[in-house]
Amino acid sequence: MIRRGKCDIMIIDKSTFKGNFMKNYKHFGVMLDCSRNAVMKSSAVKRFIDCLEKMGYNTLELYAEDTYRVEGEPYFGYLRGGYTAAEIKDIDAYALQHGVELIPCIQTLAHFNNTVKLPVYRDIVDTADILLIDEEKTYEFLDKIFASAAANFTSRRIHIGMDEAHMVGLGAYLDKHGFTDRSQLLVRHLNRVAKIAEKYGFQPHMWSDMFFRLANHGEYYARGLHIPESVIERVPDNVELTYWDYYHSDVADYDAMMESHKEFGKEIWFAGGAWSWNGFAPFHTYSLKTMRPAMESILKNGVENVLLTMWGDNGKECSFFALLPTLYAIRQYADGNFDEAKISRGFKETFGISYEDFTLLELPNATKGTKAGTIAENPCKSLLYSDCFLGILDKAVEAEGKIPFAEYAEKLSDAALRAGEFKYIFDALSALCEVMEIKAELGVRTRKAYRADNKAELTGLLNKYTVLSERLKTFYKLFKELWMRENKSFGWEIQDARLGGVMLRIRSCKERLEEYISGKIPAVEELDEDILPYVNGLELNNYRLLVSPSDI
Repeated sequence: MIRRGKCDIMIIDKSTFKGNFMKNYKHFGVMLDCSRNAVMKSSAVKRFIDCLEKMGYNTLELYAEDTYRVEGEPYFGYLRGGYTAAEIKDIDAYALQHGVELIPCIQTLAHFNNTVKLPVYRDIVDTADILLIDEEKTYEFLDKIFASAAANFTSRRIHIGMDEAHMVGLGAYLDKHGFTDRSQLLVRHLNRVAKIAEKYGFQPHMWSDMFFRLANHGEYYARGLHIPESVIERVPDNVELTYWDYYHSDVADYDAMMESHKEFGKEIWFAGGAWSWNGFAPFHTYSLKTMRPAMESILKNGVENVLLTMWGDNGKECSFFALLPTLYAIRQYADGNFDEAKISRGFKETFGISYEDFTLLELPNATKGTKAGTIAENPCKSLLYSDCFLGILDKAVEAEGKIPFAEYAEKLSDAALRAGEFKYIFDALSALCEVMEIKAELGVRTRKAYRADNKAELTGLLNKYTVLSERLKTFYKLFKELWMRENKSFGWEIQDARLGGVMLRIRSCKERLEEYISGKIPAVEELDEDILPYVNGLELNNYRLLVSPSDI
């Protein structure tokens, strides 16, 4: 490692890597979300670092909204499994030994989703998950966060977040100060945060979207967009911008956003997506559909700082290790290798596991759209939590048609025999597909039989409810093993509540059907409702929206 002023530059011996020559990016890394209930164990982070080293990554950012300990803030990350100072230092030392720079990735404005629940922080909350700007207690709080990062990380780079603060200035701030130009409000806060970062020797980078959203009616992506010079000139000199984009499949879209970012006159970071955040299974095909053109733009525009984000939205059910072939392919794209056959061979040489086998892990989410790589649908989650009687997604199920989950389960079970250390991931997703073989269409079949007054058919379906309950127990066991192998136990209580709720609801629905069939009750009220279209596809990733229209 060479020190240049306040920045640490990693020098990696590329001769240790197999395959093609690797482009020498300043930072080519991954951002792991450790905030959406699952906090990776130190041992799992170290194993992930091993994998990153093999693939030619030299940077790792741990995204932690409140999942790290801060001296003087006992409620920060309370009961969330936050990393201790000792744990971070241990991971940091291991990363350095393997040529990987560990960079803190925090929040300094929005996304304090769990922090704002606590009464002790009420005085520094603007609205929703956003901190109160221009409140001195806010900056005292942020100072402690930076002090913690400075004490525990070797790197003097830091990601300060600031994304998606859509309602900034419109809550408690509006009540206290009246309406203020929100672009100017953002840069005023940024300047305060940048000074704190400078105090602790950090060079920060941040998500760039709020500059664009506030100038473009809430929208981030656009071609030919120019940020007002009055905003650009107030962005601190020591802050670099991170353009994030996980969605586009046209190089021209990425090029246009690169041009808009160049107007800030700063070094650009690009953050793409290895899709880990739409439920239990990864999105390999969709990730490559979007990241291949992104990497073409990276090469064309000479961007030297690249991150692949791996989020865990709404409960973080997907193992990050399930995305290894995706990360490998994207790194090869970034080196100019777009030969899929070479990528497949290189992955097998690197990990000793078939690339084709490993990418089968996306099968639980395979629909007509995802197979084409045009959409990120997640039927293995959306239909798992869609209620058998309420039928929120029944119209979408009918439009999609039968999903061959039994075939998926068999393929995953077969591949598990060749998956080595990652067998546990295949086992869990194979068991999930066995659940979904019944669960996916059970609600549609139940309502159809009920509305046809076909009690013989309903009686036959009772066995499906029984078998489904047993399969759910098997999946629960295997998924718990996966979680506990990779993550701390904090956050599992949410999975207990969700999966336990499905199990109990299946039993309840079966009992209600038995009562109806026997004549004990005259009707099943939920099944008398006509189902209306809810969404166009099977892509909901929010438990609250899936399980019921009622309050949760």
